[in-house]
Amino acid sequence: MTQLPYAIDAETPLSQAELDVLRAQYEKEDVMVGVQTKFNYAWGLVKSNVRTDQHLGVMLLSEIFRTSPERRRECLYYLALGNYKLGNYAQARKYNDLLLENEPGNLQASNLQALIDDKVAKEGLMGVAIVSGVAVAAGVIGGVLLRNLGRKR
Repeated sequence: MTQLPYAIDAETPLSQAELDVLRAQYEKEDVMVGVQTKFNYAWGLVKSNVRTDQHLGVMLLSEIFRTSPERRRECLYYLALGNYKLGNYAQARKYNDLLLENEPGNLQASNLQALIDDKVAKEGLMGVAIVSGVAVAAGVIGGVLLRNLGRKR
């Protein structure tokens, strides 16, 4: 659990029953789905712990962001959150930075920025460790091969 109270959305999914209510409303409206209904469903999906739900939520929010300029501001945080949860940290940072440009005092966005930065730092260190491990293994293998070639001469 995060220590950042304003980023609690990152770790609190809706119950399946709550998500089912949003899904039913979205499906009921079918081709005439309203922007608010689509947003509500996307919001619930992004909060989910299920990756396919998160992905669909980001797709729906992206549609709203593209087609409804008047709703862009409210989509930004959840696009950032959804991309963060999917591990798309560059996209998450892009949307979060846009929100912070317009609302520098937004505590949710500030806390999400800290979560994004923390994940990027941790995964960056893990990447360095993996590359270092591969380099060490290659060095050991290369050393063994050279030693064996030297013995054969």
